[in-house]
Amino acid sequence: MKTYDPEVGPSAAEWLAIDEAERITLVESYHRRRRIQVPRLTLHATIHVVVENQIALGEAVVIDVLARLRKEGLTRHDAVHAVGTVLAGQIYELLKSPPTDTSDPNPPYFDRLRRLTAAEWLRSG
Repeated sequence: MKTYDPEVGPSAAEWLAIDEAERITLVESYHRRRRIQVPRLTLHATIHVVVENQIALGEAVVIDVLARLRKEGLTRHDAVHAVGTVLAGQIYELLKSPPTDTSDPNPPYFDRLRRLTAAEWLRSG
């Protein structure tokens, strides 16, 4: 895989075959080529990669939400950003208040994703 394009999305097999650091580099390169300015590019790219990983691994909730957000009018790239925003919030919450047990931390994340709308994400800003 030589380039990444969030509007097309990578082939799952090809994406998962490359090293995680290379995935991050590909996403960073896309944003640089397109002159998309984001604060903390590596962090931004890492969140992109986690979302693309979830899609490539067949995480049904993420795949369904991405498709729904696109039907609501977002580009694929914006839909990845919207999912990434929820993901970043989930990571923040887990870091702020780590679970005291070994329960699965994903259900609250999936619930937030299911409630996410394109309009809500666009309003957020």
